[in-house]
Amino acid sequence: MNIDRKWKDQLYQEFARIGKCLSSPKRLELIDLLAQGPKSVDQLAKNTAMSVANVSQHLQTLHEARLVRFIKKGNFVVYELADMSVANFMVSLHRLSENRLIEIQSLKTELLRDYESMEPIAMEELMERLEKDEVFLLDVRPKEEYERGHIPGAVSIPIEELEKHLSALPANKEIVAYCRGPYCLMSAQAVEIMIRRGLKASRLEEGVHEWHHYFEYSKSPLQTANKQHSM
Repeated sequence: MNIDRKWKDQLYQEFARIGKCLSSPKRLELIDLLAQGPKSVDQLAKNTAMSVANVSQHLQTLHEARLVRFIKKGNFVVYELADMSVANFMVSLHRLSENRLIEIQSLKTELLRDYESMEPIAMEELMERLEKDEVFLLDVRPKEEYERGHIPGAVSIPIEELEKHLSALPANKEIVAYCRGPYCLMSAQAVEIMIRRGLKASRLEEGVHEWHHYFEYSKSPLQTANKQHSM
């Protein structure tokens, strides 16, 4: 075996470590949850309907692959993503899967069946309308997730608190709600509540990480060159 072949075998073996780690649907769900902000093992167990023991085992595998890290806060162990590149990878994985697998598209349609009349606003349109101060952007995730990171200009009202804060929302602007991303129903539920109250509301399908992904891509030299070439 020549040196080049040995080097490549070792290289792809290391790549396969990440692939093997991501082969579990539950670990992918844990990464998606941690992309919204740090969470304790107990919180993750509650959100995924898994036992604390099972969550701990999955987190250990993710930690060994250096995709997550943890800190101790008193009697609690709190996990978070190792860095933003893990969240960006998940955005790319979601988009690739949705583009290549018709099953994903079918499941998404089924998930949003009760809200199919709600046409989502596109990210590019949202950015343009935010610049013109034409919309009110509402983040309906839990407060701690908002504080960890949010789309600039968004106001935080968690979905469970929305009913009691409806009177504070503007009646003269369209309200755009967003949550954890394309596979989260909180924004659709929030829009339904606001429309029943007579407010003009729509939802953004993407979340904060998709916004980061969009912003980085739209500002990239390749994207700029492609736009100039198409003009």
